[in-house]
Amino acid sequence: MFVITSMHVGGAETLLQNLILRCNRARIRPHLVCLKELGSIGESLAKQIPTFHSITRGRMDIKVFPNLTHIFRECEADAVVTVGAGDKMFWGRLASRWAGVGITASALHSTGWPDGINFANRMLTPLTNAFIAVGNSHREYLCNVARLPRNRVFVVPNGIDTERFIARPKMRAEVRQELGFAATDPIVGIVAALRPEKDHGLFIRVAQTILQKIPNCKFLVIGDGPERSAIEQQIASASLTDQIRLLGSRNDTQRYLAAMDVFTLTSKNEAKPVSILEALACQVPVVAPNVGSVGESVIDGRTGYLVHSREPAEFADAIMSICSDPQLAQQMGKSGRELVEQDGSLDAMVRGYESLLWQLHCRLQGRAWPRWISVPSRLALPVLGRR
Repeated sequence: MFVITSMHVGGAETLLQNLILRCNRARIRPHLVCLKELGSIGESLAKQIPTFHSITRGRMDIKVFPNLTHIFRECEADAVVTVGAGDKMFWGRLASRWAGVGITASALHSTGWPDGINFANRMLTPLTNAFIAVGNSHREYLCNVARLPRNRVFVVPNGIDTERFIARPKMRAEVRQELGFAATDPIVGIVAALRPEKDHGLFIRVAQTILQKIPNCKFLVIGDGPERSAIEQQIASASLTDQIRLLGSRNDTQRYLAAMDVFTLTSKNEAKPVSILEALACQVPVVAPNVGSVGESVIDGRTGYLVHSREPAEFADAIMSICSDPQLAQQMGKSGRELVEQDGSLDAMVRGYESLLWQLHCRLQGRAWPRWISVPSRLALPVLGRR
């Protein structure tokens, strides 16, 4: 049972969708539980797997606990995996324990809000068999800052579909024509939910700085969220409506990534963003802040540039240096693609989740691990019995 708030288009939601669709049904039978509405991704998944939604009416609705407990028992769940922090992590784990589910795990995708682990969630650590980090740096953060027990924090790197996200020169030309951009216009893009921690205001200031030196540069913003109206106002106030296009949530992100010259994020905190892996797979160099596990994907000077301050000038200089050197951009793009193929494939992520869940299951049952499981050298998992 995967428990999440809702399944609107977003990084964690897309990862969960891919995991559910790709997992081996002979080993795992996935169910989806959305505390609120299903969302567009959830509605699509509902045609293929059992789904539950509208479990809670609001933050203070304590009926979420008996509702989740009932679902877990009725479905005879063997494992509950909460996705993200907050209410779903708290109520999902508590209901899992009360329902007598053998395995409880929490997958986390950030190093701060909205995946900050508060006091209430830390109190339920003894009920949790495993915490899933998305990178080595992220694991260190969860151990050292969030104070989670080191022997329960495991790394399953994010993965993307490298067949879907790939450089396509024909698509690059089509998108530029569709948007009314010239073939020679540099395009800089960002793919991120329109939320405060993504800091699109900084992206707009970076665009202003770049346009002073590259007036024909264009900017794409893909994503939606609560900050949309504020971002639209900032763009209008800066008189940049012709240069910055807000494209909203897209199911065809790969088309727009293929048209970009540079991809950037301006987030205040991240773990290992899926959007960066998608851009690199499309052979687009990345400029991003040195936060979380970003440095595991953005290898400074090789697949892009890491920015160490939040000054627009530093972002702008890094972006312009790539735009002005096609040979450098091509080499960075090639290196980025190679890195994703080696360490960030979707199949590797799915195998990681399957292996971890089966290790927990076999340990609970006192059984030997099947031969297909990749067993890490260190395995110290607490086992929670059924009630």
